[in-house]
Amino acid sequence: QVQLVESGGGLVQAGDSLRLSCAASGRTFSSYTMGWFRQAPGKEREFVAAISWNSGGTHYSDSVKGRFAISRDNAKNTVYLQMNSLKPEDTAVYYCAARRHYTIVEHTTLYDYWGQGTQVTVTV
Repeated sequence: QVQLVESGGGLVQAGDSLRLSCAASGRTFSSYTMGWFRQAPGKEREFVAAISWNSGGTHYSDSVKGRFAISRDNAKNTVYLQMNSLKPEDTAVYYCAARRHYTIVEHTTLYDYWGQGTQVTVTV
């Protein structure tokens, strides 16, 4: 069992940056693929980024590629999402998720554990 707790969300202006953190419990964090997802009001939850267990691979949605960066520190059981050049359309609740397999995937149903989410609001 893994528990995930996100932090770092907030209210920012367009063009600003934020760094989200996701702290995980459990001794097997380093073996999980980790992902970030987001859900805007009235929309389905969508994939944002994912990172492999050893940081050897990353994958991003087209909407954030070049602006967001995912990273992890297995010694701290933490995964990060650095968000730069934020846009109003990035406004959403951001969720951290863990997957018990080594392959990076985008589908929400293929992730096993989820955090409670953190709100990111970007104003014009």
